[in-house]
Amino acid sequence: MKDVYPEFADQVNFYAVGQDPTESLELMEAYRRQQGYPWPIAKTEPKTLSTLRVLQQSTKIGVDANGIITFRQVHGGNPKEWKTVFEGLASSSVQ
Repeated sequence: MKDVYPEFADQVNFYAVGQDPTESLELMEAYRRQQGYPWPIAKTEPKTLSTLRVLQQSTKIGVDANGIITFRQVHGGNPKEWKTVFEGLASSSVQ
């Protein structure tokens, strides 16, 4: 994902979201830099993840420009798949 996202960075908002109360934003930011992730990070309340039915770590959710969840996956994903997901999200923001 980190190799595909930069191509879409100006078209798709992407955030790594954490909700573990033991992890500070500073710790998450340090990990982001260490791993070379090009996207921003954010924290949220556990209720948000419950509302989105995120039950496992490393759940990816794509939300289009209309607020509709168009993609959901736990773990994994290859560059071709991510390119397709980002293309779909980018095209929804143009409409």
